[in-house]
Amino acid sequence: MLQPRRLSAAALVLTAATAFAAPAAAAPAGCLGTPSDTWLNVSIEGLRNGEGLVNVAVYPDDPRQFLVKGGTIKNNRFNASAPVTRACVFVPKPGVYAIAVYHDQDASRKLNRSGLGLPTEGYGFSNNPATLAGLPAFRSVRLNVPKAGLTTHIRMKYP
Repeated sequence: MLQPRRLSAAALVLTAATAFAAPAAAAPAGCLGTPSDTWLNVSIEGLRNGEGLVNVAVYPDDPRQFLVKGGTIKNNRFNASAPVTRACVFVPKPGVYAIAVYHDQDASRKLNRSGLGLPTEGYGFSNNPATLAGLPAFRSVRLNVPKAGLTTHIRMKYP
């Protein structure tokens, strides 16, 4: 004859908590990138107009890949909406990433630059670092994404 299994009080509490735990929330419709269980909401603020696209580039936690051609995990393009464009991007898993955005007003799918190589379209970075003397340091744009559904606010800068 089988004996009933006795559970400790801690095991009973854990079992009860697991039984009533809320299911994981699903990513919002329109979230771009390779689907995963982790996504980030990005609020791009201060767009001058709603023309063209907003590119949201997600970079891994590696300074050698930041702002390097082919260094992104994913470039995600959204229709621009002024003064705020809201976007949702998948990231592979919880961790540290860097986000760079630009307002592609002419929808050319590239950041337009002047003859000196300076951007002629609006841009911004996670954590909104100062960019007066060139590109921000990688450490200043690192963004911790410990779980799905967090929101980061990026303020656009225009030349």
